[in-house]
Amino acid sequence: MKKYITKRTLLALIISALHFIPFYITITMAFKPMTDFSSRWSLPQSLYLKNFHIAIEKAKILLAMKNSIIITAVSIALILFLGATAAYPLARIRTRFNGIILNLVLAVMMVPPLSMLVPLYSNMSRWGGISTYWGIIVVVTTFQLPLAIFLYTNFIATIPKDLDQAASIDGCNRLSIYYKIILPLLKPVTATVVILTGVWVWNDYQFSLYFLQKPEMRTVTLAISSFFSNNTSNLNAAAASALLAIIPIVVLYIAMQ
Repeated sequence: MKKYITKRTLLALIISALHFIPFYITITMAFKPMTDFSSRWSLPQSLYLKNFHIAIEKAKILLAMKNSIIITAVSIALILFLGATAAYPLARIRTRFNGIILNLVLAVMMVPPLSMLVPLYSNMSRWGGISTYWGIIVVVTTFQLPLAIFLYTNFIATIPKDLDQAASIDGCNRLSIYYKIILPLLKPVTATVVILTGVWVWNDYQFSLYFLQKPEMRTVTLAISSFFSNNTSNLNAAAASALLAIIPIVVLYIAMQ
């Protein structure tokens, strides 16, 4: 038993080390000047903080973080509300029509988002949604909603229907059953949805690149990418920006455990 625990612990440490390597290299690069050509594995000789200054002043990473926080927070709120509300009747009322709806939800999840970029951009441009909060929020919410509906539907299906029947006998209607009985039981799957959709929206680059064209509307991914071009690149400042950008999403991840 001791040997088994030791091997398992060793394997866990190796896997953790492999996951930590990108963070380690990012940290070492963030505290080195561009003129330091030493190995990326070596620790910096001194803490070079100008990269963070460049990230804040040039890339405006703090403004980008504010934009990302607004977009992510509103998107998560909409995804949670719409996903859980839509999943309850789909899980509780098993009809052929609801079965078709569930299959359509699964089908939408398999469609590559960029395959619809041209008509989507055309419509959003016509509606005035380019470089606006509501425009990008509608887009990312639409593409992440099927995942939330799928997870909520499967989770609600595992909750015994006896709870609904008991609440109905006590005088609760469908709405009261959902808000007073079902919703409080959805905390585990809600945490999962928040983490999955939150990380996806925070790290989104493809939609932000096309739908957020004004410099003041840039998200963290666009701010970090501004350090790379065909002619020049500043990997050290990009690493500093990345370190600042991951703070909110790491806090969210820890809070959802």
